[in-house]
Amino acid sequence: MATTPEPSTILNIEGLHVSYPVYETAPVRALRGIDLQVREGENIGLVGESGSGKTTLARAIMQLISRPGRVDSGRIEFAGRDLSKLSEEELRAIRGDDIAMVIPNPRTELNPLVTVGKQIANVARYHLSLPRKEADAMAMAMLDAVQIPDPKRRFKAYPHELSGGMAQRVVMAIALICSPRFIISDDATSGLDVTVQTQVLELLQDLVQQQGASMLFITRDIGITAHYCHQVAIIYAGEIVEIADTASFFDNPQHPYSVMLLSAFSHNPKLRGMWSKPEELIENAEAGGGCLFAGRCVRASDTCLKEHPKMRSIRPGHGVRCHHPVER
Repeated sequence: MATTPEPSTILNIEGLHVSYPVYETAPVRALRGIDLQVREGENIGLVGESGSGKTTLARAIMQLISRPGRVDSGRIEFAGRDLSKLSEEELRAIRGDDIAMVIPNPRTELNPLVTVGKQIANVARYHLSLPRKEADAMAMAMLDAVQIPDPKRRFKAYPHELSGGMAQRVVMAIALICSPRFIISDDATSGLDVTVQTQVLELLQDLVQQQGASMLFITRDIGITAHYCHQVAIIYAGEIVEIADTASFFDNPQHPYSVMLLSAFSHNPKLRGMWSKPEELIENAEAGGGCLFAGRCVRASDTCLKEHPKMRSIRPGHGVRCHHPVER
């Protein structure tokens, strides 16, 4: 009996370090040795609080780290190509065509002086070399695909004439019009109300599946990943501290930080308190070379303060960076 071949890896990140120099002090280390693989057709949820390095990772994949930030070391391969070795012209061809990004604030992405239909069509004209008429027709079809009411009228609308939810759908249309193989959703629905957020997320998931694309789904809301991702990766202070398939992660989270994020959703203050350290007891453990989370961890020991933990496998497909993983 023939077996179905395993999906190939479309994105491979190895040992990625990114830092931002600071005048007269040590540089800020935004990413610290990130290792991450995404297979074709797979959605990976990257979860962490603000400042954990999520957007820096997204910009590193796009090769758009803002100066004076720099990639200190590491490798990012897309479909077998080392992105750091490509010219700016080659990267521009990849962005939008093979890799696309959906950002959380569509108002900063859209040109206020150009109609939304033309903005979508211009992407198709540039990447697919289509004549104007065909590009316009394709843009109209995308407006319909992202479920914008009355697409013919909205084609001629300017961004300020759209609601936040419709503007976000236009940004999705721009990202998806060239059928990219890899999509980065960077907290794309964080500014929307809950009802619109759910509609946009389900639409994005459906369109990604229809195109057979892979997705890095960046979010601060760990609950969302349960519904839209195959794997969950937890990032803290620029490190991935836990990664597992979604079912395994939610059935048995191993890192204390993961449990703390999950406990934040609880209505039980006692449970939240069990996994959160009082502010006055939080100390920075980084100076001692130990675990970066040790200062906030309720399970920290002397070992955690002195020795930096390595990522280790708890079971196949489930890794955790912790000296004292949570056991149940």
